[in-house]
Amino acid sequence: MSNEQEKHQLKMQKRKEVLDAKIAKATEERGVLILMKGNGKGKSSSAFGTLARAIGHGQKGGVIQFIKGRKHTGEFLFFKNHPQIDFNVMGHGFTWETQDKQKDIEAAQKAWEKAQLMLKDPDLNILIFDELSYMFKYGYLDVVPVVEALRNRPAHQNVIITGRTMAIELQDIADTISIVQDEKHAFRQGVKAQAGIEW
Repeated sequence: MSNEQEKHQLKMQKRKEVLDAKIAKATEERGVLILMKGNGKGKSSSAFGTLARAIGHGQKGGVIQFIKGRKHTGEFLFFKNHPQIDFNVMGHGFTWETQDKQKDIEAAQKAWEKAQLMLKDPDLNILIFDELSYMFKYGYLDVVPVVEALRNRPAHQNVIITGRTMAIELQDIADTISIVQDEKHAFRQGVKAQAGIEW
């Protein structure tokens, strides 16, 4: 074995020891709350990728899209008839499209009623509340009962919440928070939004 190979092997052994020690310490088994935030593209895409992963392992999932709804998203078209997924689109477009605050509040409350049922269902392993964070930003929902429901969900249940901004109360109870940043976007270069990329 060359000196270079020996150095590499020692380096990798040390890395493995550190990683093995971290794995040995992670003994708690429970569901996690994941927040996907930031102004970059890919928060919902990440959530639905995780849903596909869970479904691949035979788990059951629930989805509520809180704002999307004016046109069918690719994820809705793909997952809507899947026997392991309860998929709900409770929105009716972005709030600047409806321009009807009361209608938006009613839609948000209806969506939250469905979300509460999902958070009590032990048969659902993973939930995605897509763009739920906007409901707090716009004042359509109170964050306190949402935090309480998240805390009281079945112990094994994983929840992913997406949205540009996140209420501090959600961040305080989250297990994992990922920030998707925007460095460059095709739309700002005049490229039209397209099916399969933006929705």
